[in-house]
Amino acid sequence: QVQLVESGGGLVQAGGSLRLACAASGSNFRINIMAWYHQAPGKQRELVAAIFTSGTTTYADSVKGRFAISRDNAKNTVYLQMNSLKPEDTGVYSCKVIVTGGDEYWGQGTQVTVSS
Repeated sequence: QVQLVESGGGLVQAGGSLRLACAASGSNFRINIMAWYHQAPGKQRELVAAIFTSGTTTYADSVKGRFAISRDNAKNTVYLQMNSLKPEDTGVYSCKVIVTGGDEYWGQGTQVTVSS
């Protein structure tokens, strides 16, 4: 079993920055993929960014050039640096990890609110 704890959300003005973190803990697991998802009010959850064990990253078109995902394998932690934030970035950000064997785990989510 893997537990995920997210931090770093909050209220920021448009154009500002936030850095989210998601730390994984547990026993006997190896993380393959770490990802961040965004759920805007009244909308479905969507993939924002993902990072693979190799370091390869992928981003949603809406955040390319503004957000950066990174990971610290020693700490089992994934980060999302969010710059040039827009009001449409508002919502709940959740991290997900996929471990060896294919099991998926989700964090509880952290609220990001961008004021115009």
